[in-house]
Amino acid sequence: MTTTDSTTTNAHGAGLRVPPFAVISGSQVHRVLLGREKQIVRVVRDTYRLHGAGLTVNPPSSFLRFPDRPSARIIALPASIGGSVPVDGLKWISSFPENVASDIPRASAVLILNDPATGYPFACLESSVISASRTAASAVLAADRLSRGRPRPARVGFIGAGLIARYIHTFLTGTGWTFDELGVHDLSPTSASGFRMYLEQSGATGRITVHKCAEDLVRASDLVVFATVAGRPHVNDPSWFGHHPLVLHVSLRDLAPQVLLASTNIVDDIDHCLRAGTSPHLTERLTGNRRFLAGTLDDVMAGRITVPTDRTTVFSPFGLGVLDLAVGQYVYDEVVRSGELRIIDDFFHDLRRYG
Repeated sequence: MTTTDSTTTNAHGAGLRVPPFAVISGSQVHRVLLGREKQIVRVVRDTYRLHGAGLTVNPPSSFLRFPDRPSARIIALPASIGGSVPVDGLKWISSFPENVASDIPRASAVLILNDPATGYPFACLESSVISASRTAASAVLAADRLSRGRPRPARVGFIGAGLIARYIHTFLTGTGWTFDELGVHDLSPTSASGFRMYLEQSGATGRITVHKCAEDLVRASDLVVFATVAGRPHVNDPSWFGHHPLVLHVSLRDLAPQVLLASTNIVDDIDHCLRAGTSPHLTERLTGNRRFLAGTLDDVMAGRITVPTDRTTVFSPFGLGVLDLAVGQYVYDEVVRSGELRIIDDFFHDLRRYG
């Protein structure tokens, strides 16, 4: 990381430099991440391993809610990554579902990266693309690891046809997945038809079907992706999953406890996932224990647990701030290498303690 000439001294007398502050736009983020699905999946994989080894700090997310706007929220995800390339920071992401009616995206986000030596922020990145990419990379990593030992899913179905579904499909195809059949279901016919158009324009191979009900899609899919804005469970019948598909429960609140209790459950972080009214949290409340959880994705990658192939497997990722930091740091480094980093001169003022 480049630095300015503004130098302070820490308690041990070592010289510290205040880093310059940069702003990285959404178009720059997009250019960096475009076509690099395999690299981002590796970044996410490595970050999960660091997290599993205890080399991260990932406090609970803080939810800002509004009495006059009950469907909206803004979430703060503070985090810190250790290891060879340490970085601290915060993702600040809003979810305003009513935006969709005005044809603008539901979510918007920024990511702040902080210098571990001084605590000074050194970059602000547009983060909706980073957030969608790390979510998709996490889902695709799970799809790969959790499908080992069973036939590779040939039929994929998406329940919820928004931005996250699009990114997950992009990351699946970008990492070599192909499908004979692709299913789509969304409560909004416009969203469903728009996602079908995206699939056709993306060159997706396989037959595309828009399903009128979620049950038909689930029964017709080997890999089911939940990417909705559901606030409470709406899928209650375990018999829908009698063919034992792999389920990427990305939106976290779609499945009733009885569905999870009939499945093998993998999460990204147990303490994080069992909060905020998620389906696993509701299942813990119902049962009074966490025995329905098999473990974490890191447990699977490390070989500490083996996922049975004769049961439905559900991956429920809460979404860790450390993943945003890792992908954000990757973007920052690539922008620096390109020579296109936009420094905001004099962003920090009065850097001398006594003037």
